Amino acid sequence: QVQFVESGGGLVQPGGSLRVSCAPSGSVFSKWSRAWYRQAPGKQRVVVATITPDGAQDYADSVKGRFTISTDSSKNTLYLQMNDLNSEDTAVYYCNTQPPRMEYWGKGTQVTVSS
Repeated sequence: QVQFVESGGGLVQPGGSLRVSCAPSGSVFSKWSRAWYRQAPGKQRVVVATITPDGAQDYADSVKGRFTISTDSSKNTLYLQMNDLNSEDTAVYYCNTQPPRMEYWGKGTQVTVSS
């Protein structure tokens, strides 16, 4: 059973930066688009950034210009570089395919932006 494993979250001050990573526990079809999602307390999980197999990127308006999605050369590990963080970015961050596959959801990584 393949799952994505997220890491790199933590506590960061407003205006700070953080990079989170995600890798599958097994083989994932490389031709699928992948995405970062986040779920803030009391809110639904939403997509924040998407990358296609060809490298095309798309971002939610709330993170555009601040977040960058990327993969390593093998396209196995997915990254999300987050800059100029603010309190509204506080959430659990998950990765998955886009559209997401239910069986691939991992536990996520908590990102907390607070002074």
